[in-house]
Order: sequence, then C-alpha cells, then structure tokens
Amino acid sequence: MKHGIKQQIRQEVGQKRQEGGQTKKAGGNLIDKFKAYRDLHAHSLFSSLGRLADAPFTSLLTVGVLAIAISLAASFYLLVVNLQQLAGNIETTNQISLFLKDEVSESKAGELASDIRKNPDVQEVKVISKEQALKEFQTYSGFGAAIDNLEINPLPIVLEVLPRSTMDDPKALDDLVRHFQKSEEVDFAQTDRRWFDRLHAIIKLARRGMISLSLLLGAGVLFVTGNTIRLELHNRRDEVVIAKLVGATHAFIRRPFLYTGFWIGFSSGVLAWFIVTVIMLVLWLAVEDLSLLYEGSFHLLFLNYSETMALLAISSGLSVLASWLVLTYQLRQLKPE
Repeated sequence: MKHGIKQQIRQEVGQKRQEGGQTKKAGGNLIDKFKAYRDLHAHSLFSSLGRLADAPFTSLLTVGVLAIAISLAASFYLLVVNLQQLAGNIETTNQISLFLKDEVSESKAGELASDIRKNPDVQEVKVISKEQALKEFQTYSGFGAAIDNLEINPLPIVLEVLPRSTMDDPKALDDLVRHFQKSEEVDFAQTDRRWFDRLHAIIKLARRGMISLSLLLGAGVLFVTGNTIRLELHNRRDEVVIAKLVGATHAFIRRPFLYTGFWIGFSSGVLAWFIVTVIMLVLWLAVEDLSLLYEGSFHLLFLNYSETMALLAISSGLSVLASWLVLTYQLRQLKPE
C-alpha cells in the first residue's frame, strides 16, 4: 500500500515538474496534462477497488448493510408508484348511488327516477333493478354458488345518478347528495368520489412517508460510509503522514479514499437493485393472478432504466459525499509530528 501511494506521489511530483517546464518553454501541453490527470485518476480508481477486494469480508459487510437500507427506500418508492398506477387505472366520476328501501317497487322507483331527471343539476339517471343487481353481484363477487341458495333477493333497487359535468365543486355535490337523501324512498345515498378521494389521501400519506423514510435511510448511508472511510483513513495513517511530509495536497490524498467511497456506494446500489428485483419477482405472480381474478389490467411496475440509473447515482453520490466530509475534517486534524 505504501509503495502504491509513494508511486502516486512520484507521478504527481513528476507531473508538476513537467508542467512547470512546459509552461516555461511553450505554455504547456494541454493534451499531456489531460493524459497525466486521467492516468492519476485511473490509478486511484482501480487501486481503491483492489484494496476493497483485499478485505472481502469487511467490504461485503459494509456493502450488505448499505444495500439493505437502499433497497428499503427503493421498495417503498415502488409501493407508492404502484399505488399511483392503481389509482390512475380506476375511473372516477361524480356518480351518486341511491339505494332505495326494500318496500319500494320498481314502478315507484321509475317515478322517482323521472322526478330526479327534472333536476337541472342531473345529467342522467339509470335504474338498476333487484334482478340486475343480483346478476352483477353473482358475476363480480365470486359468491355465485352461495347466492343461488338464497330464497329471496336481498339486494335493493339502485338509482345511479350522474350529475352534470359542471358539478365539480365537492360542496355542491354534497348538497345534492343530502337533497336526494331526504326522499322517503331513499334508504342510503353515497357518491363514488368519496372513496376515490380517500384513496388519493392514502397515496399522499404514503408518498410523504416514503420521502421521510428515504431521507432517514439516506442519512444512515452517510453515517455508515463516513465511518468506514474514517476507519480506512486511520488504518493508512502512516501513508497519509508520509504523503503530507513530501508535500502532497489534500486533494491528492483524498482522491483514493473518495474512489473507495464511490465503489462502496456503487456496489451497494447494484446489490440493492438485485434485492428489490427479487422481491418484486416474488410478488409479481401473485399480483398478476389477483388482477386476473378481478378482470383488471393492473401490472406490477419494476424499476425502469432511468430509475435504476438514479438509484445507482444516488447511492454512489451519497457515499462520495460522506467520504468527502469525513476526509475534509480528518485531514485538517491530522498533522505530521
């Protein structure tokens, strides 16, 4: 390890001398500078990966802990995304359902429907008889055999009232529902929009929870990575002291440690992606079967390409940021004796 950092110091000192001589002669060669700069970073990049490979057990423990934290955040993100997809697939209307009392006959229900159609705020009224309601229930409930054993039809007549498109005000819609509720024939009145609004409120709450949890887990990634780099710096303290004695800058000393943080974050992101993908594959078949039972078109969403790249970028960026913060503080405190 000491030999590696000494070699990097020699390369940097030689590069500085070369740059100085070129500046005096002809203002320097930008291409040579770029190549030297590239070679230094490439050496730091792959040497830091080699140091992690030299301690596989410790590296796997660190990467595993970070991957679990990142996969938790990604899983909650996918939960919210799939909930939003479910809500988007559900058609919402301002339709009002009026459940009539058992003693109301079909002729009386037809008269009530005619009266409701005269209301200027109503666009359409549909009468669902007891027989139609029973058939729909048998078709979509999955309890068809049990319904066949019933001696009487327990379902009421339902009037589906569709307000005009101008009725978008929730307060006006509630007033219309209360107006219908006052009818003697109506046992219960409800609007389809209420449960839809509740679903969106749940999704909004889940989104805020996901953001809070992601921030908390992101802070955990910062602390774990920062502590790992601090221990690495402590183990290589003699090398850092030698580098400072020969005039190496803090940027030069930080470089290999920053790349170590990058590899830790990147590896954790890759492992987290595999963990999340395996979880989603386990759930995928069950969700598809459930969707088919309800004749739905819901399909479980996985992390797409852009989301995967964002996952890797965030995990790598957090690790590099934690490494830079720790190194900046520690290098200021570390002074050759």
